[in-house]
Amino acid sequence: MTITMTDAAVDQIETVASNKDVNLDETLLRVAVVPGGCSGLTYDLGWDTTVQNEDTVEVHDGITVVLDKKSRLYLDGAELHFTDGLDGDGFHFSNPQAARECACGESFGV
Repeated sequence: MTITMTDAAVDQIETVASNKDVNLDETLLRVAVVPGGCSGLTYDLGWDTTVQNEDTVEVHDGITVVLDKKSRLYLDGAELHFTDGLDGDGFHFSNPQAARECACGESFGV
């Protein structure tokens, strides 16, 4: 698999989906890398209903995750976490492809 997800991340995705009335049997979680942030690249998570021709599809504990071809290269071996403690609230990636990260952890560079 290209990415892995911690139990906390899976639980939070399920909670968000439930709160937003998103049916995870019909809706995909699109994970992408897009230009932005102080280090050049940033992570993007969003709901999608369409798989494109060059997408990779992975299933993590019942959550269908799609990644486009370019993002897959940046995310190979990454792990998605969710934290809600003093270190900051939200989703965070541990990414072995990242050569540098900004101080807030929202963007990275290779």
